[in-house]
Amino acid sequence: MKPTDPAPSNPFIRLGVSPPLAEILSLRNIREPAEIQKTVIPRLLFPGDEASPERAGGGSGRQNPAADEERRDARANLLFSSPTGTGKTLAYLLPLLQRFHRPSNPQAALRILILAPTYELASQIKRELDALLPGAFSGASLPHAALLIGSVPLNRQIESLKKHRPLAAAGNPARVLQLVKMKKLSLKGLEYLILDEGDRLMAEELFPETAEICRLAQVRRESGPDEVQPLRFIACSATFSEKNRNRLFSLSPGTEWEIIAQKENDILKKSIKHWAFFACGREKISALRSFIAAVKPAKALVFSSRAGQVGQIVSKLQYHHLAAAGLSGDMDKRARKSAIDAFRRGSVNILVASDLAARGLDIEGISHIIALDTADSAEAYVHRAGRTARAGKRGVMATFGDEEELTALAGIEKKLGIVIYPKVLYRGRVCEPEPITE
Repeated sequence: MKPTDPAPSNPFIRLGVSPPLAEILSLRNIREPAEIQKTVIPRLLFPGDEASPERAGGGSGRQNPAADEERRDARANLLFSSPTGTGKTLAYLLPLLQRFHRPSNPQAALRILILAPTYELASQIKRELDALLPGAFSGASLPHAALLIGSVPLNRQIESLKKHRPLAAAGNPARVLQLVKMKKLSLKGLEYLILDEGDRLMAEELFPETAEICRLAQVRRESGPDEVQPLRFIACSATFSEKNRNRLFSLSPGTEWEIIAQKENDILKKSIKHWAFFACGREKISALRSFIAAVKPAKALVFSSRAGQVGQIVSKLQYHHLAAAGLSGDMDKRARKSAIDAFRRGSVNILVASDLAARGLDIEGISHIIALDTADSAEAYVHRAGRTARAGKRGVMATFGDEEELTALAGIEKKLGIVIYPKVLYRGRVCEPEPITE
């Protein structure tokens, strides 16, 4: 068998993923689909069906292609959630790109639009698109994927859209909406609108622009030719509060939503050690330095809920000759990219970030998450912790807080059903606290 022909037993092929796409995954050492991928991929490949992996067949396609085409009109919008690091982006990209290997509307430019709350997440999605497109398409007419984010010259993006007419685009709501209103980005051919980290896109500061894009996409679809496919919404995130879920549903009134939720967070419970350290405000940076010296992390992501403190923390770490960089929303795009690239390649092994800047950040090899304040909710804790223990690896989530913060942390512990162990730093080691005796 040729190396480029994946074995028929490949689990992705059994889900219905094409052999060329499965081979690209195999070359990246992605050989076993995550649970959420086993559920979502068949549902998007074969809409309207029960779509279990067994029914999806052994990769040779459906037995009744005509019936499959009829099912396309029965599609519901899809909301799915699963723990961070479980491959949600691949869960929707693999089937959607595969569905367009023979475009149903050749004259339409953009068919897949992915909205993301941060520049970093949009850039990561663009990299995934670029990696997968050669497997979904062959020949000289390889479709283009566009990255539409702010802090990039607008004229350059406009010229690129003119030149390439992308099949798919990933971007932030503000820049996408700007391009749509300038009539430089058409939504008439759009078939899929994906809200990645959808709960964050429902937040007060992002919801108005997200909602306007959704409204314009639906208006422009309704004004298009009768034969075009109906617009379908897909939203995904590690968590989705009831409030944000209701906001999401309001974006597409009168349509059905299918909800898939993996409630059992095995990664959070089984793959991550949760530690808590007592430290008051002024002591936290010193405690952070002591912790880094004790555990010697391969890569540590440090969270501070106040973006204004990121630079101060980085300066103090660098003063003590620790290789650190910062990532916050008030930095320009070039500085943010430089910090992430340095952290990714290992030239710095400590990245200090605000919660928003690190949302959806996927960097291989993060061994430790360090929170210098307690997350403001269980959902925020999940998103912080989920930056480690990705792709089957293990990690540590360490929170530093005062008495009030650790009390709040105990509430999060109870809500998530995890165990957070109290720890102390003693003689350069992480230790169990001494038992209290009367």
